[in-house]
Amino acid sequence: MYAIVEIAGQQFKIQKGRFIYTHRLEGDVDAALASDKVKVLLVDNEGSITIGAPTVAGATVSAKIVEHLKGEKVIIFKKKRRKGYKKKNGHRQYLTKVMIEDITL
Repeated sequence: MYAIVEIAGQQFKIQKGRFIYTHRLEGDVDAALASDKVKVLLVDNEGSITIGAPTVAGATVSAKIVEHLKGEKVIIFKKKRRKGYKKKNGHRQYLTKVMIEDITL
């Protein structure tokens, strides 16, 4: 069984017992993810696919916030040839690790 959900503006394919990394969410570690923040768009229950319009009625996902962390460093390098212009910058995205506990219809 899997589902396609929208969390914090991103879409994920989720399964029970798996982890996902999403943009930083409000909430404490080991707190349940609020059900209003998770929109279930599609559910596949062993070959029986249910598509929502826009969400699947009655489908819920229970998830738990595992930790807050920072992602990999991304290097931004800009250069203009023959002008002596070089600029190096870096960025690390704030992320939240979420564990999917259950998907119910």
